[in-house]
Amino acid sequence: MNELQIFKNENFGEIRVVEVNGEPMFCAADVTKALGYNNGRDAISKHVDEGDVAKCDTPTTGGTQSMSYVNESGLYALIFGSKQSQAKIFKAWVTREVLPTIRKTGSYSLTPKLPTTYLEALKSLVKSEEEKQQLALENKQKSDKIKEDEPKVDLANAIIGSKSSCLIGELAKVLTQNGYPIGQNRLYKWLRHNNYLGKWGSYHNIPNQKYVESGLFEIKKGTRTGNNGSLITTTTTKVTTKGQYYFINLFLHNRNVLAPEKTSKEIAC
Repeated sequence: MNELQIFKNENFGEIRVVEVNGEPMFCAADVTKALGYNNGRDAISKHVDEGDVAKCDTPTTGGTQSMSYVNESGLYALIFGSKQSQAKIFKAWVTREVLPTIRKTGSYSLTPKLPTTYLEALKSLVKSEEEKQQLALENKQKSDKIKEDEPKVDLANAIIGSKSSCLIGELAKVLTQNGYPIGQNRLYKWLRHNNYLGKWGSYHNIPNQKYVESGLFEIKKGTRTGNNGSLITTTTTKVTTKGQYYFINLFLHNRNVLAPEKTSKEIAC
């Protein structure tokens, strides 16, 4: 057993801690008192497993006494078994201050062990420098990873919120908002010029079948009432979510993509 260490808190008093077989053990009397138990022994019997309790010789004002200590598991059992509102505050103190101090220093004292010889000090310095270099390397790797993922992030931001198909004009707006200014008509011309959409007649602005089959476009059929009261069938070209990813990625990450000027054979949008 290591030397007794004491953690102090103005709300809970003192909590004695020792190390037994490499793990912290908390004085059961201190813990049950802090958690508002009227009968500490009864609380341990009801809430703590036998294997989570150990007897340790403890110096007191009346001399050395054999006292009960609970491990971390037993400590939480007592915390969760308490009906006092202060149990939550006690748990926060233990988890945010006591245990982190224990794990950070590598020992069960409030302060880390200082080197006592020149060799220990030198080893400590070397270890510290190695940790700094390792941290710098990890930060660089994270930075490189962020840069590598930037195109993906831009694409995700551009497409975010679009869980369904959109019109050609809406796609043009998304491209413009994300750094590639292009209007609806210019985008239509580019799509026709690159054979994504038909150029003439009844196929004007209708996606070519292979791009429909590949999932870039879909065709929505509808009806409207004409001036003479007759029903007219309408056809609307829409860009699917897959198509939006495809075209946004193409335009934003390939700045050489240019919409051509309108040819004399093309019909205006």
